[in-house]
Amino acid sequence: MTTMAHALTDSRTMLRRQLLHLRRYPSLTGMLIGMPVIFLLLFVYVFGGAVGTAIGGGRAEYVNYLTPGILLFTVAGAAAGPAISVATDMTEGIVDRFRSMAIARGSLLTGHVLGSLVQNFLAVLAVLGVALLIGFRPNATPIEWLAVFGVLLATAFALTWFAVALGIVADSVETASNTPMFLSLLPFLGSGFVPTETMPAGLRAFAEHQPFTPIIETLRGLLLGTGIGSSGIVALAWCAGISLASYLWAKRKYNARTTR
Repeated sequence: MTTMAHALTDSRTMLRRQLLHLRRYPSLTGMLIGMPVIFLLLFVYVFGGAVGTAIGGGRAEYVNYLTPGILLFTVAGAAAGPAISVATDMTEGIVDRFRSMAIARGSLLTGHVLGSLVQNFLAVLAVLGVALLIGFRPNATPIEWLAVFGVLLATAFALTWFAVALGIVADSVETASNTPMFLSLLPFLGSGFVPTETMPAGLRAFAEHQPFTPIIETLRGLLLGTGIGSSGIVALAWCAGISLASYLWAKRKYNARTTR
């Protein structure tokens, strides 16, 4: 068996391990779905009338405006999962057991990333289903739907590798569970819930130049047919940059810790 085939086989085994964890602890996926759904219902039914009027519509228009931000919030909130699971593996001795076996070194991290992407996909579908039930009415074409899921996949891939790196460098599971929390705040500090034009100057400058805003605008433009302009290129550039930097960081720290 070639080195590449060996790595792919081991990665598939590690993915199966992660999927078994998801099946054994379904409450973890439920929590990833529950928080975005709560925020979706809260903002639509409590603030939707007022905010919808402010953006030139009503509650129905606000559901359409809000849903892309909630979908990204779902992906960002899922980052804590791989950080915790990687930190658990790094601190509870399982990595030392794997080192004594003929397992490709990077397959453990690959399994965590792929397992998290599956979990992200399930959470996004569930939240999107709730949004459709309460009035979200996208007019995307099939190609645009594929692009939407492509952008969400690229974002989830980037944030998952970032979370994996945070899990590796964390000195405890508790630290790993808290470190990625700031990612869940970024949709609030962007265009996910209100237009950036309504923000004070300093906050508006941050909101318009942080990575989540072009991602949200790309999703919104694809789902609602309003056009994405340069947001798509900027969003993919952010995803590629975060993915590459996080992968290199995670790989270097993982190799350093597993060769001690």
